[in-house]
Amino acid sequence: MSRGAWFLLVALWGVSAFAAERVGRESLAERGYRLLTTRAYLEPDFDQQVFDELWQTWEEPLRTAAQHATPEQRRRMAFSRYGLTEAAGTDSTVALQYVPVADAGGDPAKLGWVMNCLACHGGKVAGQAIPGVPNSLYALQTLTEEVRATKLRLDKPLTHMDRGALLVPLGGSVGTTNAVVFGKLLLAYRDDKLNRISNRLPPTLIHHDMDAPAWWHMKRKQRLYIDGFAPKSPRALMQFLLIPQNGPEEFNGWQADYAAIMAWIESLEAPKYPWAIDAALAEQGRATFNRVCAECHGTYGPGSSYPERMVPIGTVATDRARFDALAGEGREHYSHSWFVKDATVDTITNPAGYVAPPLDGVWATAPYLHNGSVPTLWHMLNPDERPKVWHRSEDGYDQQHVGLEITTFDDLPATAASTAQARRYFDTRRYGKTAGGHRFADVLNDAQRRAVLEYLKTL
Repeated sequence: MSRGAWFLLVALWGVSAFAAERVGRESLAERGYRLLTTRAYLEPDFDQQVFDELWQTWEEPLRTAAQHATPEQRRRMAFSRYGLTEAAGTDSTVALQYVPVADAGGDPAKLGWVMNCLACHGGKVAGQAIPGVPNSLYALQTLTEEVRATKLRLDKPLTHMDRGALLVPLGGSVGTTNAVVFGKLLLAYRDDKLNRISNRLPPTLIHHDMDAPAWWHMKRKQRLYIDGFAPKSPRALMQFLLIPQNGPEEFNGWQADYAAIMAWIESLEAPKYPWAIDAALAEQGRATFNRVCAECHGTYGPGSSYPERMVPIGTVATDRARFDALAGEGREHYSHSWFVKDATVDTITNPAGYVAPPLDGVWATAPYLHNGSVPTLWHMLNPDERPKVWHRSEDGYDQQHVGLEITTFDDLPATAASTAQARRYFDTRRYGKTAGGHRFADVLNDAQRRAVLEYLKTL
């Protein structure tokens, strides 16, 4: 054996030994990430064959382009269409947002894709994947419709997602979902111990779309959701597992798993702004921010604090569909359920409005407001300039306005001919999608707004 080969062998042995040692002393947060990305808590939404044939449902000219593409090119086209990202560090062809489940017979065409929490909370900014960033490109409604059509063509059985989407809209715009209504509907057919109940009329449902929050904010909060009604706990993270196949035994058995998953979520740090910052201008903005914005959004840097302040709905004046969607019945039912048994704070069954979120890493969390209606921080600070209809690029970033790279319209363009294409345009004229309110920057002049915008890059 040559000297070089010997040193390579020793180096590889050392790496393997170190990796084995790391597995042996896996931290709680590391275990949480492993469970989140490798353990299936739901049934598969579709198999590999269905995913590979989704392109046959696409509109022209995309379908013809896919027909003439290689399988790998079609896979990348599908990832782009549905807002999926690569599972970095693995050899899996399944997206980060799904857990692969092997077929018992080893048939690769029957490899199952099981949705995980990263479907909404694992996205990318400026083309770079960031752990815990909202997936502002996820096209859940389009994906589900095209999965269902492909299954019907292939004579494959439909799942809970395929059937449920016929009755409950999953999301009217790319990057937003009707998630709160999912949770309300799923819990409506369970008792306080999560036993299934079938003989109930459906609850009142107010469909609306939400933009997922950044997960690195979790550590600063005691409560979840934009109206802050739900106490934070590992159990609270499990609400979207309420498919018929999962009963009280499964939920009780998975508590330790979700304690680890929460530990991973709370280990996340806000990403740093990757481009140049005018430090002097940002310092001017810091003083203005602390005077005008910190009362609700908190302070940053040494000695920082976050008040988790609920702002009355009439004061913040943003779209109220989310505020009205749960009403008393939804929050009251939740307050007696299994999900709050280990909570350290009470459920708020009658909140006054919306909770002002922390702003750590805010540069990476576009679009803004709870419904994702405002594309950049500049538009947040200049509410009269917020566009009626806008379309974003996939990987571009607007450094000047700090947020999504967009094209604006007065109406949906003729190119949005199909429903799937129309969902790629955010139309603020639709119910639940208005971009008004949050006019607190009206007290600032243009120079002060520019300074605050520069300061927000530093958080």
